[in-house]
Formats: sequence, structure tokens, C-alpha cells
Amino acid sequence: RLTVQIAETLKSKLNAHGVGVVVEARHLCMMMRGVEKQNTIAVSSSMLGAFRSQPQTRLEFLKLIHRGNVGDSD
Repeated sequence: RLTVQIAETLKSKLNAHGVGVVVEARHLCMMMRGVEKQNTIAVSSSMLGAFRSQPQTRLEFLKLIHRGNVGDSD
């Protein structure tokens, strides 16, 4: 729900043709207690406009965030 709200707000406020939002979260209380599976990560995404309707745009966005470095080239 939070991911969708962020995407909708960005699209509305920026009057963007498309928005892609990916949220990654870790459960801090599990990390603090030393739970074995503390590296468990929850990931959610929301794609609106061009990011939803144009597969190439979505793929380029996902490749960029997967790399972790927007400046990289193919």
C-alpha cells in the first residue's frame, strides 16, 4: 500500500507520464534480536503510466535499479 501511495503521489505532483517505485524493507526488530533469518527482505513495487504500459521502459528501469548504478552502460 505504501509503495502504491508513493507512486501515485509522485505521478500526480510531478504530472509524470510514468512512475516506477521499488521499496525494499528489512525488519529492524529481527535484526536487533539476532534472529537467524535477519537478512529477510520484503520488496514491493508499483509501476504506473509508461512504466506499466511500455515493457521496454519498465525493463530499462528494473535493469538500472538491479545494477545499483544508474551510470553503468550495457
